[in-house]
Amino acid sequence: MAKEFKTSLLVYLVLLLLIVTIFGGIVYWSIPLVVNREAKEVPIIPEEQDTKSKVLSPPVDAAEERKDEPIADIVAKVGSSVVKITTVKERITYDFFYGQTQEQIKGEGSGVIIDKKGYILTNNHVVEGADQIRVFLIDQSGQERELEGRVLGRDSITDLAVVKVNGDDLPVAPLGDSDKIRVGDTAIAIGNPFGFSNTVTVGVISALNRDLPIREGTELLDLIQTDAAINPGNSGGALFNIHGEVIGINTAIIQGAQGLGFAIPINIAREIGQELIKKGKIERPWIGIYGGTVTPELKARLNLSVDKGVFIFRVIPDSPADLAGMRKNDILINFGGENLDSMEELLRELRKYKIGDIVQCVVLRDGKKLNLTLRLKERPDQIS
Repeated sequence: MAKEFKTSLLVYLVLLLLIVTIFGGIVYWSIPLVVNREAKEVPIIPEEQDTKSKVLSPPVDAAEERKDEPIADIVAKVGSSVVKITTVKERITYDFFYGQTQEQIKGEGSGVIIDKKGYILTNNHVVEGADQIRVFLIDQSGQERELEGRVLGRDSITDLAVVKVNGDDLPVAPLGDSDKIRVGDTAIAIGNPFGFSNTVTVGVISALNRDLPIREGTELLDLIQTDAAINPGNSGGALFNIHGEVIGINTAIIQGAQGLGFAIPINIAREIGQELIKKGKIERPWIGIYGGTVTPELKARLNLSVDKGVFIFRVIPDSPADLAGMRKNDILINFGGENLDSMEELLRELRKYKIGDIVQCVVLRDGKKLNLTLRLKERPDQIS
């Protein structure tokens, strides 16, 4: 009997708890409905939502937003004057099994239009030995144009060349004054690295008057150094200043190094370009030696008696140096009255003279000074 009573009591308690829960839920969900219904009867509108009295800000002109972007303006103005140059070199090879075969070697580089007549400055190594030259440019409407090019002249000493195209309404880049640039000035490089047309990189002028050996017996002198990225395909492109003027012709990078690009100063490139247009080549005086700067290492290795000068490793037969009596192992210490500290100084001094000039020189031979007289000749196209 007691057991049945406990069971009935438990059932009553469960039913009571269920009824209380259902009733509480009904009351809970009913209260928000009443509140919301009352709130709708008295709407509250904040003052800032009164659209009739709100004053709208005038729209911002897109040109106003871009007025502080001079680099973008420069690129838009002069970028089309930088062109892509593609070349094809045809080579005939001989094979034991297949006989004579012909192959084509393709190359790419950049150039910059410097005259409405279609003269384009570029690097010698871009067009050297090319049998076919095509020039691609983007006009102001954004359309690509393709023109046939031909080499007017080239110079391996300065790594410069001039290509000529025929076309109308060619965009021309304004040329600046490279003598006025300073370390720290903005540098804008435009070219076609890896075939990507009109690529822009920005940096600063890192250094001036750099010398860079490019092959045996040849150095590029007085180069502009920049950290603006210059990659393969940029060769021959333009280095601009913040005013949109060409200050250099991009020419080389040091493989494996970051932030080291070089450009030929435009004052040198302009002078060389004008002579190439006029004569097709550069007529420059020549001594006829292979030499190197006397360094502490060279002095110790060869047991030399001097710390400065140009050590002569080889004298080319029938050259001005040969005819003047210079010999292998001589040390050239004075040229035209100027003492020489290095090979670079000799090359700079040589620029002051013309073909046919007579120059007095001093060399050291077996510890003794000898006075020699040079009559400068024109540098030959091929040197044996």
